[in-house]
Amino acid sequence: MDYQGITGQVIGAAFKVYNQMGFGFFESVYHKAMVIELKKHDLKVESEKVLKVYYENEVVGDFYVDLFIENCVVVELKSVKTIAKEHEVQLVNYLNGLKKEIGLLLNFGPTGVEVKRKYRDVLNAK
Repeated sequence: MDYQGITGQVIGAAFKVYNQMGFGFFESVYHKAMVIELKKHDLKVESEKVLKVYYENEVVGDFYVDLFIENCVVVELKSVKTIAKEHEVQLVNYLNGLKKEIGLLLNFGPTGVEVKRKYRDVLNAK
């Protein structure tokens, strides 16, 4: 399956979860609901995938990616009033760290699901 097919299924799952649950839950609740919904579509889902951060070949910290789908799509979930620039930068950092090309930022906000598709910044990737 290609990126478009996977991201389409992920976005569809987000809308289904939102339509059933609405706004106002913690991110962790939407996270668990998304895992259930994505597995129904037979997608390989890794939850809270650890991303090691290095400085001069030494581990200096960890990031936890909310969802990693089919070994290629990084998904960052939010439940806030509106997506901030910092949320988008966070997702691009994950893409660079994992060396993956595409990610989705999904916000379960007060007016519906907000979707941002982000791509890896190849110039800064090593």
